Amino acid sequence: MAGTLATQILGILFCLSAAAAAAGTKVYSFNSQNSTSVSSLNASDGICKSVVEPLGYACQEHTVTTKDGYILSLQRMPSGLSGQAADKPPVLLQHGLIVDGVTWLMSLPDESLAFILADNGYDVWISNGRGTRFSRGHASIDPYDSAYWDWTWDELAAYDLPATFQYVHDQTGQNLHYVGHSQGTLIALAAFSQGKLLNMLRSAVLLCPVAYLNHLTSPFARGLVDLFVAEDLYWLGQHEFSLRGPVVNKLLEDICIMPGIDCSDLLTAITVIRTGTIAMYDYGNENDNMVHYGQPTPPVYNMTSIPNDLPLFLGYGGKDYLSDVRDVQALLDNLKDHDGDKLVVQYTDEYAHADFVLGVNANQIVYDPVIAFFKIN
Repeated sequence: MAGTLATQILGILFCLSAAAAAAGTKVYSFNSQNSTSVSSLNASDGICKSVVEPLGYACQEHTVTTKDGYILSLQRMPSGLSGQAADKPPVLLQHGLIVDGVTWLMSLPDESLAFILADNGYDVWISNGRGTRFSRGHASIDPYDSAYWDWTWDELAAYDLPATFQYVHDQTGQNLHYVGHSQGTLIALAAFSQGKLLNMLRSAVLLCPVAYLNHLTSPFARGLVDLFVAEDLYWLGQHEFSLRGPVVNKLLEDICIMPGIDCSDLLTAITVIRTGTIAMYDYGNENDNMVHYGQPTPPVYNMTSIPNDLPLFLGYGGKDYLSDVRDVQALLDNLKDHDGDKLVVQYTDEYAHADFVLGVNANQIVYDPVIAFFKIN
């Protein structure tokens, strides 16, 4: 398990963001500072120049503009370390909330999924969601304007994901494999449940799938949910949430002095809470919901609508209290009619939330099975 304090705090904020989404809280973006080794990267240099090329890998910077004007950066790794061009289909990697595409590049090349896929002949594409340090552009709005941050994860499913899918498909002329972690699974499941993106998709790998958020097991996480409401920070002028900023420092101070909360092992606190369904943003009252949705409550993303013949790989861990085992089972219950040869489920008892992207043995435990899954799809 990853053990640095930065990684621990990252995991806690995974919990925070997912809990806010589960509660219908409008999350306005969290600036990613992934770990002490990459947090000092200069966004103007880009991921290719800063992280990939220094290790001897070819890398291209791309941008795509969403229908609502956000300019997203994508990185393409068209070959492995050998320099031989990819001869396998494209793979799109989608990070979770609070982080960015560097998530897939943080460990050594033989331990990081992006490098491993490139070395195995796949055409690797790394996505960076709106508001992250490498995707701060917009066609008309400055990121210093509060309007820039006025969106929820619904927009990620409705605009960001379709834009990146379409771009990769157009650039390569091929349907693609998808890998999402944490919120990267949430937005994919939402889109798939609405029948979106399926015509460009070969298969989907969902690591730490987040769809049903019903189990709270940590008093630390309960403190996070009780103390943090994204709207409160928004109206106080905190449109962006930085891991290095005073908001996080004050939040942790307030949490750690609460009775019954032990901050000595923050990784044990990665958990989630509140609701047993996944729905669009709740505007807080029936009238506003009627205006936006034509109904008094937000529409639910129906997981049973995901096509039964869509190749899916679900990976989850027994020590992950965010993508809780019981909540993953609720998702699997909704996929009970899925074609048996199209659904692979991998459970790793000792894995927690961050291990799926940072674990030193994830290359063997997770990534080897993922590549085997790609080969048959």
